Amino acid sequence: MGTQPARNGHNLIFLFVLCGLLFGYTCGWTPIVVKDIVQLGPQITPDVTRVSRDGGYSVLLSGQIIWLYDDTECLDRDGKQLSFVSNTAAYAKDANKNVSMLVDFGVEAVGKDKKTGQTNYAILADTTVATGGWISFSRDELEFNDKRKGVERVAIWPGTSPTPYSTSQALLFAPLVYVDNKPQDPSKEYQARGMTLISIAASSSGPRVDRQGDLVISGLQVAYGGFSSVLGYTSTASPQDLNDRDVYLFGMSQAGLQLARASVGQLTDFSKYSFWDPTQLGFSKNPPRLDEKDSKKVYLPGTFSSGSIFYSPYFNTFLMVYFNKYVDSTFRIRFLDLNTPVGDDPTWPKQGKRGKGIAPEDVEALVKYAWSPEQELYKSPPAKGGFNYAGMAHPEYFNRQYFAPSLYPKGTSASERRNQWYGSGLLLEKKAGGDGKHLLLSWTSQLRGGFGSGIYQVQLAKVEFDTIPDNPQGGFPGAAVSSSTPTLSLAPPAQAPSVTPAAPSGIHTFPSRPSSTALMSTGSAGRVAQQWWMPGPSLLVQCCGALVGVLVLLSDWVLGELVW
Repeated sequence: MGTQPARNGHNLIFLFVLCGLLFGYTCGWTPIVVKDIVQLGPQITPDVTRVSRDGGYSVLLSGQIIWLYDDTECLDRDGKQLSFVSNTAAYAKDANKNVSMLVDFGVEAVGKDKKTGQTNYAILADTTVATGGWISFSRDELEFNDKRKGVERVAIWPGTSPTPYSTSQALLFAPLVYVDNKPQDPSKEYQARGMTLISIAASSSGPRVDRQGDLVISGLQVAYGGFSSVLGYTSTASPQDLNDRDVYLFGMSQAGLQLARASVGQLTDFSKYSFWDPTQLGFSKNPPRLDEKDSKKVYLPGTFSSGSIFYSPYFNTFLMVYFNKYVDSTFRIRFLDLNTPVGDDPTWPKQGKRGKGIAPEDVEALVKYAWSPEQELYKSPPAKGGFNYAGMAHPEYFNRQYFAPSLYPKGTSASERRNQWYGSGLLLEKKAGGDGKHLLLSWTSQLRGGFGSGIYQVQLAKVEFDTIPDNPQGGFPGAAVSSSTPTLSLAPPAQAPSVTPAAPSGIHTFPSRPSSTALMSTGSAGRVAQQWWMPGPSLLVQCCGALVGVLVLLSDWVLGELVW
């Protein structure tokens, strides 16, 4: 018995070692480490007296950053409604100097304030929804809204950020929604009618939009494109013609994200779409059921309410930044893990396509590799009205490689395939540490909650990622840069050169709005985005074995102590 303490001491040391190994296995490796987060406050809209709107989606086109919004209500200083439309758009006023300032279009003078005598200004001064907004309604939608005024309406909400298909044009699948003003069943306040496809461009008079068909995707199908869309190479076609490119369309269902694929030239014909079938690791002509609950038949199981999927030149892979449905105001993030191939395709081994990483156009990688487990990125501060929603990422800021190289006009040299740096007022490019190391986030804050009486405001924050830690599996691969220069013809709106937007008539600066952006650091330096990882099957087996060993050693040590 005199040797018992030594034996137990050795077992305890061995126990700690195994616990450390187990922790290392179960937590896994992530390139995503948050160095700092700066809260920037609300977007600033000096052209209108007061505005309440939600959404906040964006795209860079022709040197202009276009912001899109869902329901938009303009108010006077006492909170009385001046106008209401289901969507609006604005330009960033000077995205390089101030990421928060906007220029609105369609602004009109709508009388004077009775108390102060100051002129009130509103966007599209129409107290009905009959004109729709920036995205116009079709004739039957106009007639429906006119007949059902005050009872029910059709709304067109952008819903997510547009996808560029050149440096001057973009596409967007926008949801058409029936909104019941007084629903007997609260769960039926919003009913999906389907998805409409729109094309977007920039002009001196403001953002231009054209609808490419009324109802492209029925409300009986998953709302493909409603979460995010990514454009890139097909698996077989030559990259010389952009009409041969594929668009990967992500839509939300009750069980997670579903994925459809279509050629750019066939986006308006839903019968030409194909749909990812996880059970076959391939695309099928049969769309999944809208109410599919079997996670084995879902592209990415989980819960999602809004988000962005985009290629990051800093991480050299695709990122997914999103809100889920837990109403906890928290941004989540995943990365496409190039060290976790799905299947055994020799073209897509570990480390990316042919082992050489992936380019922004390599969208096929989205079905050839697994997404990492979910990590917490940032918990945005909610306002008095309740939880935040419509969380989005905006990779056109702090990033000269927003556009895929192949989207530039033919003949553009490799050195010129870089967009302008946006956000110098917050961060000089020479101090940024590389394209995509910083990321702009937005969300809708409820200043006042309540159906029909809520006040909403889009808020901003900037995330700075830390240096990517070494990967014990062999490092995180770099991306191959494409030099192809395809062309496109998708019935787009008139192409416009890079312009400085002309100020609309009757511009008025509301004096109570802040004139500068307040900065508040969250003090999150060195924080790893929170992670609780489930490893792959082989690691899971190892972890279970290690856990059994730990339990055996622990019971042995406890019994030894009792005997001693």
